[in-house]
Amino acid sequence: MKIIEKINYLQFIVKKFKKKNKIISFIPTMGSLHEGHLSLIKEAKKGKNTIIIVSIFVNPTQFNNLKDLEKYPRNLKKDIFLLKNILCENDIIFTPSEEEMYPTIDNRNFYFGDLENVMEGKHRKGHFNGVAKIVSKLFDFVKPDKAFFGKKDFQQIAIIENLVKNYNYKVEIIPCETVREKNGLAMSSRNILLSNEERKNANNIYKILKESREKNISISDLKHWVKNKINENSHFILEYFEIRDDIFLKDVNSWKDDCKKIGFIAVKIGNVRLIDNIFY
Repeated sequence: MKIIEKINYLQFIVKKFKKKNKIISFIPTMGSLHEGHLSLIKEAKKGKNTIIIVSIFVNPTQFNNLKDLEKYPRNLKKDIFLLKNILCENDIIFTPSEEEMYPTIDNRNFYFGDLENVMEGKHRKGHFNGVAKIVSKLFDFVKPDKAFFGKKDFQQIAIIENLVKNYNYKVEIIPCETVREKNGLAMSSRNILLSNEERKNANNIYKILKESREKNISISDLKHWVKNKINENSHFILEYFEIRDDIFLKDVNSWKDDCKKIGFIAVKIGNVRLIDNIFY
């Protein structure tokens, strides 16, 4: 396992592996790793002739709130320790500095149509443009054959798939199932910021989503039911709950609509903002 900080050296090593016809499997992260991240690596390891590259970089351009950036959990030593136990000799951890990734101001503006204007895009202005900036840079440097992302961030996957299509990246995007804690809470780097009481309450988010699948009511009534259940908990501040299709993330108004349907939710607990989703 190699730890690389410089882009030039990373590109040199990747080029050598490409000449040997190795498959480059990429897992981009912002660190504070947990079992969800490790599950992406385990999925990548199933491939034959594969070199795994894990990046650890807290990307400032995707934070529309500087306080959120400042409090984002960081523990590089712990992350490297976890990765040492799962990566192989030739695999790579890429840990660039902010100056390395952004030597000059990145003024690029990406366009994703309605995908960037709903849910996370609506409530976190500029977030997905920042995501596109860093993912495009990483794809340019790593030149992966496959990239692995968790379905908890389902809208982000849709954005990245759009990026790949519109900018002709030769990379296969592999969505992987959400990994949950024993109580059902979707694993997230932000969970570490929850107090013990907040963590106990946070499991009710997924519990409510699961209960919603058992309701034989209209989509409109189901939205009201979920919102009311969330609002009953004094620890929760509901940001949104929406039901959308799984391709274009268009609003779904009837169960008869010919598409797969997903419920998306964002809830604030104290100072921590959590997202989750569920298929109907």
